[in-house]
Amino acid sequence: MPTTTSIGAEIRRANDIFEASFERGDAAAIAALYTPDGSLLPTGMEPIQGAAGIQSFWQGAIDMGIKRVKLKSREVEELQDTAIELGTYTLFGSDGQQMDQGKYLVVWKEQDGKWRLHQDIWNTSIAAAAQ
Repeated sequence: MPTTTSIGAEIRRANDIFEASFERGDAAAIAALYTPDGSLLPTGMEPIQGAAGIQSFWQGAIDMGIKRVKLKSREVEELQDTAIELGTYTLFGSDGQQMDQGKYLVVWKEQDGKWRLHQDIWNTSIAAAAQ
């Protein structure tokens, strides 16, 4: 099913909250956007599941100097109470300098009338340095 205006708008709203929470350094608010049993699938790490782990991961990203994130949906497909979002991200440091850019895939779940991130995976589009 193609993107519907309502689901696309709901995901954009949640992504706006994610971005604003990141800029405030509020990892708890970011974690609250995920389902209680949500999971992160970061590169080079084992999956991280649950609110405490998700909050800890995002707090670590904030603590290592990532101060702002920009999320851009490319495609959203709704499947009843689930949606799949394909998008791109850009990460910025405190001086506004770009630190990373890449792509992501999020499985969203509708719970209690709100769309929440359920499974979140991403990877960089920046080539690794030659060794």
